[in-house]
Amino acid sequence: MSADHGDVEALLRSALVPVEPSERMGDRLARSLADITDMAADELADWELSAMRDPRNWGRPAAAVVIGGVAAGGLVLLRARQSRRRDGASLRHLERSLRHVAGDIQKRLDR
Repeated sequence: MSADHGDVEALLRSALVPVEPSERMGDRLARSLADITDMAADELADWELSAMRDPRNWGRPAAAVVIGGVAAGGLVLLRARQSRRRDGASLRHLERSLRHVAGDIQKRLDR
């Protein structure tokens, strides 16, 4: 009976080995996250502050902030992981990616 458990455990270990996604898939995901971030920034740029006085108008900007923030955070993590894979693990890569994405968002909001 215990031999069967060992076989099942070995099969599960071999079946559940982490798989690294292809670099092309990572690039597509990065483009998609950047596009979502752009759309959220554009949505926020189109709103006027005078329209924000009415709470009924808060839905779309709030959704743009949340969705854009999640997309930007995902983009930071993805870029940090890609650079870590290329250059080795380091906290500096995460910081560099965060600055890069923050700079991109700032440029888009300044438009």
